[in-house]
Amino acid sequence: MPVDRPDDDAIAVAAAHFGLHLDAADREEFAQLIDGALASYDVVEGLYDTEPADVVSRDYQFPDAGQNPLGAWYVTTRRIAGDPTLVGPLVGRSLAVKDNIAVAGVPMMNGSRALEGFVPNRDATVVSRLIDAGAVVAGKAVCEDLCFSGSSFTSATGPVRNPWDRDREAGGSSSGSAALVANGDVDLALGGDQGGSIRIPAAFCGVVGHKPTFGLVPYTGAFPIERTIDHVGPITRTVLDAAHMLSVIAGRDGADPRQSDTVTVGDYVSGLDAGVAGLRIGILAEGFGHAASQSEVDDIVRSAAERFSDIGAIVESVSIPWHLNAFHVWNVIATDGGAYQMLNGSGYGLNASGLYDPDQMAYFAQRRVVHADELSESVKLVALCGHHGVNALGGASYGKARNLVPEIMAAYGTALEDFDLLVMPTVPYVATALPQPGVERATYVATALGMLANTAPFNVTGHPALSIPAGQHKGMPVGLMIVGRHFDDATVLRAGHAFEMLCGGFPAPHAVNAPDTPTARVIPTS
Repeated sequence: MPVDRPDDDAIAVAAAHFGLHLDAADREEFAQLIDGALASYDVVEGLYDTEPADVVSRDYQFPDAGQNPLGAWYVTTRRIAGDPTLVGPLVGRSLAVKDNIAVAGVPMMNGSRALEGFVPNRDATVVSRLIDAGAVVAGKAVCEDLCFSGSSFTSATGPVRNPWDRDREAGGSSSGSAALVANGDVDLALGGDQGGSIRIPAAFCGVVGHKPTFGLVPYTGAFPIERTIDHVGPITRTVLDAAHMLSVIAGRDGADPRQSDTVTVGDYVSGLDAGVAGLRIGILAEGFGHAASQSEVDDIVRSAAERFSDIGAIVESVSIPWHLNAFHVWNVIATDGGAYQMLNGSGYGLNASGLYDPDQMAYFAQRRVVHADELSESVKLVALCGHHGVNALGGASYGKARNLVPEIMAAYGTALEDFDLLVMPTVPYVATALPQPGVERATYVATALGMLANTAPFNVTGHPALSIPAGQHKGMPVGLMIVGRHFDDATVLRAGHAFEMLCGGFPAPHAVNAPDTPTARVIPTS
C-alpha cells in the first residue's frame, strides 16, 4: 500500500521548519522529486506487509471501581501462563505488568489518551521470559501519563491510591505495579524506570524495587522515553523475589540497542544469604538534607544504614559533590531527549538498531496530536521546554549534558572503589496527599516531579539501585536506596536481603501502625 504523499501546504510547512524559501514552482518541482523518493517507502511497506505479525488473542477485562479500589489495574487478564509442567521459583506466581510494557493481545495505554486503544501483537522480551519461567500474567498495572511523573495522579485513568493510606500518592510512574504488590493483589510486578519510576513507588508503598544496571535487562517491547536512561526491572514484596525475577529477565536479547556485547549476567540468588560482613558501605552525605527532605526521613534512613554495622559491614560517611548536580544533567537529558525521541520520535525515535514497533509508532504519532490537550501537565512541560532545547538551542544543552556524564560516572566510580555500596534515602519524604482536581499548574508539576533528586542520577550513570523499606514516619513507609557498581547487582541485592532478614521481613500495609517518631524501630514487625 503506497504511503501518503505531502500536498503543497505540507511541503511549505516542512520548508519553513528547515528555513527554506521555496516559491510555488519550487514546491511543485520538489513534489515530483519527493514522490520519486517515496517510491522506496512504498517498496518497504510492501515488503513489510508480506510478513505480518501473528495476531494474538487473549482474554481481558477492564475492572470496575469495585474490583479496583486502588485504581491500580488498567486491565485484568485471564490466566496468561506458559508450560504447565514447569518447575521453579516463579511457577504459578501472579504477575502485574506495567502498562508501558507490551503483552500481546492486551490493550496498552501507557497511562495516556495518546495511546489508548492500541493492542500490541508481540510480548515484550521480559514478559516472554517471565511467562516461560512459570509466572502468570494477571493484568496490566496503571502507569503515569507516558511515564513522566514520580507521583500517581497523572494517568488518564485517574489516580492510583497508596494501600497504606488511600488518600495519598502511591508514587510513579510504576504506580499500579507497586500498589498491587504492596496490597497483596499480586506476587510480582514489572516496572520501568527513567528517573526513579521503579524505586519511587516502591519506597512510597513499602515494597522492594530494583533498577538493574543499565542494559542488563532488555527494554525491547516497552514504550521508551529516552534510550540512554530507559530501564525495566522487578517490584516485589521480598528481595529474594526480586533476585529470582532478575535472574529470569537479565541478559541480551539481540534486539535492544541499549544492551552492549559486554552485558554481564550474574548469579543473583545463590549468594543472597552470604550477608554483608566485611562490605564497606558509604552513607552518601549529599543524599540527605535536600530542600524537600523531611528530617524524620533522613534520620530513619541514617539509623537504618548504620544497622548494617550490626551484621558486620563497615559503615562510614562519604561525600560525592557531583550528586547535587547530577539531577540537573538528568533533567536536560530527560527533557530534550524525551521531547526528541518520545514525542517527536513517536516513542522509538530513529538512528538506532534494534526491534521497532511501527504499528505503535504510527498509532501514537496520530493520537498524540489529536489528544495533545489531554496530556499531563508534566508531559506538556517536557514538550514545550524540550522543543525549545532541541530547536531554539540546537540540542547543544543535551550534548553538553551527555558530555558531562563520564565525569559524573567517574565521581561515583571513585567512591565505589573505596566502598562496595552507597546508601541514601530513596525519596526525601513519605507519600503525600493526592492533589485535588484543578490544582494550580505549578503545584501539579512540583508534586509530580519533586522527589527525583536521589533516584534520577543513577538513570544517567546506569548504576544498579535497589529501594527497600527502612521504617515508617506517620504510618507511611520510608525507602532506603542501595547503589552498587555496574553489573554488581548481586551485591546490591545481597545487602538488601541481609537488611530484610535483620528486620524479620518487611511489613504489609494492614500489619503496621508505626509511631510518629524518627527513633521508631527501623522495621516494625507486628
